Amino acid sequence: MKIDYRNLEKKLKINFKNKDLLIKSLTHKSYDKENNNEKLEFLGDRVLGMVIAKKLLEIYPNENEGILDKKFASLVNKKTCLDIAKKLELEKFILTFDSRKKKNDIENKLLSDSCEALIGSIYYDKGFSVVEKIILNLWSKHIKDSVITQVDAKTKLQEYSLKKYKRLPIYKLISNTGPRHKPLFKISVKLIDTKSFIAEGNSKKDAEQNAAILCLKNIKKIWFGMIQAFYFQNINIMRIH
Repeated sequence: MKIDYRNLEKKLKINFKNKDLLIKSLTHKSYDKENNNEKLEFLGDRVLGMVIAKKLLEIYPNENEGILDKKFASLVNKKTCLDIAKKLELEKFILTFDSRKKKNDIENKLLSDSCEALIGSIYYDKGFSVVEKIILNLWSKHIKDSVITQVDAKTKLQEYSLKKYKRLPIYKLISNTGPRHKPLFKISVKLIDTKSFIAEGNSKKDAEQNAAILCLKNIKKIWFGMIQAFYFQNINIMRIH
């Protein structure tokens, strides 16, 4: 059965100048040992990484490298590429060694690899600005979920404070600087028996989230220290007896 790649182009909202490049990106080496998608997959992986890294720096300009690494890893991996591949129904367009094989039986790794190869082919055919727009559109939900992960920090701190002190955390705006199109907010947060934790963000909301993260980290350190002290105290008691 002949594959109609126009349906995929409609999903991507583009028209390939080089149709052979599109077909190559979805051709597995088991189907064609010479003209397959392996190198395009290599390229697509790098392009995807660059686009996501750039976007994360735009969303979290003041975030530390460790947090950015975790968010990047959650967005650029085989599982996420598989989700995108299924969203695009790539199984309908992939060429494998067995044309009789049911499309829904195509293994997950092949699908996720083809997704990266497709990105590589779009970059070759349309350039960076177009492929960037397509990636950000396809990954929009996953990127949004990465933001929600950070929002949970403020919620968790609020739940902790209400449970322990029956009071909400105290947030205070320290400063609002920077140009109008790119403001920088500095916010502090404290609980009843903690020092103030100060963080920055390009919005008041982001600054509050970052401050909440710092406060939660401190709480975890305190609890870990208490657990350690309790553990060593009991070890010493056991030795005495």
